[in-house]
Amino acid sequence: MPKNEPKSDALKSFVASEAATSDAPPTEADLRLLLAMIDDEDRSNRDWAAFLLSISVLDTPEVREALLRAAADDDPYVSGEAISGLAKRSPELALPLVQRALTADWASLQIFEAARLLAHPSLVDDLRCFLGPSENPHVDEIASEALEACETGVSPN
Repeated sequence: MPKNEPKSDALKSFVASEAATSDAPPTEADLRLLLAMIDDEDRSNRDWAAFLLSISVLDTPEVREALLRAAADDDPYVSGEAISGLAKRSPELALPLVQRALTADWASLQIFEAARLLAHPSLVDDLRCFLGPSENPHVDEIASEALEACETGVSPN
């Protein structure tokens, strides 16, 4: 979940609503808002939109396209959220993005979560580079779980 609240008042309202964490797909109006915010100039709006689309159950070509655009974002948090969302929907689209993130040494918690979901053996060597104590034990735990999933080929989710 993004650390800072979004700048957009409309996005703040959506985040505060029960719809943001509901298991139901977003309404058409909420979907339009998220799709617009994923391309917003403000980083916090893009980050929240990518996160909310990522956790959404909605899987349409339009959502995948938006997540692909966000995966190319210069901000690693926006990109990481988008890649995580793609890993849930389309492993074939997400795998090269996770590989690129791991080899570029900018992997984030979301990238490790995506790797864990993918459970692909091609990620093992790159994940090993991230093992060891860091400033964030939770990230270390997810990286370790991702490595185990890729070594066994079994995603825990």
